Amino acid sequence: MSELKLTKNQRLLKAALESGDADIVGVFGPSGTGKSFVVLVHGIEQLEKGRYRRIVLVRPLVSLPDSRLLSSVDTGEHYYRLVSRYLYDILEGYIGREKLDELIGSGKIAIVDPNFLSGRTFEHSLVFLDDAQYAHPSVLPELLLRMGEGSKLAIAGDPILQVFPGEEKNTAAIARELLFGEENAIIVDMGVNDLVRPGSRKGFKLALEMRLRRRVMSEEEKRVYMVASSHAPDADIITVVWLKDLKEKYGLETPPDALIIVKEDTLSRLIGRRGERINRVEKDTGLSLRGIELTMDLSSLVKAIHPVGWMRKHIVSAELVGTNLVVYVNPEEYGAFIGKGGVHIRFLDEAFQRMLGIGVRGRHARETRDRR
Repeated sequence: MSELKLTKNQRLLKAALESGDADIVGVFGPSGTGKSFVVLVHGIEQLEKGRYRRIVLVRPLVSLPDSRLLSSVDTGEHYYRLVSRYLYDILEGYIGREKLDELIGSGKIAIVDPNFLSGRTFEHSLVFLDDAQYAHPSVLPELLLRMGEGSKLAIAGDPILQVFPGEEKNTAAIARELLFGEENAIIVDMGVNDLVRPGSRKGFKLALEMRLRRRVMSEEEKRVYMVASSHAPDADIITVVWLKDLKEKYGLETPPDALIIVKEDTLSRLIGRRGERINRVEKDTGLSLRGIELTMDLSSLVKAIHPVGWMRKHIVSAELVGTNLVVYVNPEEYGAFIGKGGVHIRFLDEAFQRMLGIGVRGRHARETRDRR
């Protein structure tokens, strides 16, 4: 893997997998950040060196249209063909089809249905639970029970964007919480900067937009949405986030009463040429409103609602880390970002829980962004 161009976090993942101090490695982040590729390539390299006797791939199979987990009982051999196809998609360009055929055919890469782990023991193996967000939470302790001598467990998943409808927290998020602070476990978080697969950046943005569009709006949010749509029918409004109650709860005056999030490059349609459209929406609703375009830069959402207007100049960036949005702020203004008694960060945290189901944390911009 040394000849491959890896991002900083991918190199951290590689180092964690190679570490003799870690029995469990968890890697979490959006789809397309190279999690599966780095783990599987590491496993193949270690097979060739004799470190492991086999790679045990534990992967849930999901029917996305109806959010249904499938097992090898439901699909028979088709289950193993589909999971094998996934391996070829990831690895064929790296090691070639012939080598991959040999590894799968000889059992050096073994595919295991996560629904049937009872009674198994995995010794001298790299056991890899991939797409953990789709697995049932009971798989996590069961896998740990099955780990034998000389084995390492790797868990990869998306703790935020890939969530079944009606599910507040997926298994990847639960796994990250379980591993955090656990002895002999290392956590590596991947973010937007690690999106390397062709089309993955666009896919991430669309997944983010879908999550916002799928959120159930309150009656207040629906009212703002309807009024805004009537005055700006050509604006592509994704959602409206109600903030007035949070402003009152924390005694804040400057944030908007509601945030209107629109698709990128359509904000001018909501605002109007001289602001006449948004002014009419504010007049009809009697609210202080703010519009923002959804982009890959998640810090723009923080800047749009932070209680201190000039703070936008001091917010350097924002990155998804686990189930939180970590905001990097110039150290000189960090106190103003947090607010007296933490009032600003608590407001932001509740606002983003309502908006995306994620928390908000702050860090100094000079702090390292790598977490284990």
